[in-house]
Amino acid sequence: MSKTQTSTLELPPLKTLLGGITPRTFFRDYWQKQPLLVKNALPGVEKLISPERLRAFADHEDGESRLVQRRRGRWSLDFGPFSADDLAALPNKDWALLVQGVNLLAPEADRLLNHFNFVPYARLDDLMISLAPPGGGVGPHFDPYDVFLIQGLGRRRWEISTQQDRRLIPNAPLRILADFQPEQSWEVEPGDMLYLPPHCAHNGVALSECMTLSVGFRSPSDQEMTVQFLNHLIDTVDAPGHYNDPNLTPTRHPGQIPEAMLNDIAQRITKILKNADRDLKSSIARYLSEPKPNIFFNPPERKPSLITFMQKAARQGIRLHPGSRLLWHKKALFINGEQIRPTHAEYPTLVALADQRSLAGDAIPGTAMTRLHEWFCAGWLDYPS
Repeated sequence: MSKTQTSTLELPPLKTLLGGITPRTFFRDYWQKQPLLVKNALPGVEKLISPERLRAFADHEDGESRLVQRRRGRWSLDFGPFSADDLAALPNKDWALLVQGVNLLAPEADRLLNHFNFVPYARLDDLMISLAPPGGGVGPHFDPYDVFLIQGLGRRRWEISTQQDRRLIPNAPLRILADFQPEQSWEVEPGDMLYLPPHCAHNGVALSECMTLSVGFRSPSDQEMTVQFLNHLIDTVDAPGHYNDPNLTPTRHPGQIPEAMLNDIAQRITKILKNADRDLKSSIARYLSEPKPNIFFNPPERKPSLITFMQKAARQGIRLHPGSRLLWHKKALFINGEQIRPTHAEYPTLVALADQRSLAGDAIPGTAMTRLHEWFCAGWLDYPS
């Protein structure tokens, strides 16, 4: 990780972040309905991550970076990591460097996501930051998820459209709209924020060297969630019975499947699925708590004893690893794809950790220390930096 000095962004009032409206009004009038531009929503955000530091992240072994270029009207897409020499050789216009999961690489970037804690963490994806010279962008496109686009360094022009024509340029390496028809246009400056609902066509072009911070949200497809649950059933279903037909009668058409056979098997499967339905919500919750596939947790080289952990946690507090996903539903907790049944005594502390993602030392009772020590030794949480 870069040793560059970090910057802490003060959490603004939610009404400032959302342009004078409350989260309730935002969800009612804008969320998944229409765009919202907020001027100066996050003052000072341009100081959060420097261009030099983002370039270093693009060469990071744990980074996930892409380079989009447009040359002679043709688009290209390359995947990182990218060395300093790679980036130094780029032209002075018409490219964009995108680094995914910056919240995993920089604590201050992870803290930026706290500004959006009015949205359930089960929906939050990650923070992507792009760097582009004049003319740089990724082309007109649409996303199937909600996104907040925060202008960091420099200036960018955003054009948006509610068009239903979603035809794409054939054979392009990116999903670029073939016939983008902009309806609105804005020039944004440092601290400005644009919210876009899913499938809102948009095109952002850098007017100067600029950085854009994208807070994206998970939007699992029905296919994805159904396959996940069916895979869970394969591993857990308990169906020891067998088909039987004691009332079978003679047939004159042995090639025909008996209607009674189809009905009976369908009823048996329906009954099995009905019993499995009791575990459906837990299966979904475990899935929503799973980290991205490229996230790995590194346990401490020397695991502290419970006493040592308790003493240090009481002094410094604790925080979830940026890649950890801790969620809760009723009396169950779900962390990194696992379901936890907390004790009555530790439940309030673990729920507070899920909601706040960090706890001060004086907010951690001894009743929760054993569980937290276990998670610390798994690399799921650490001490604040």
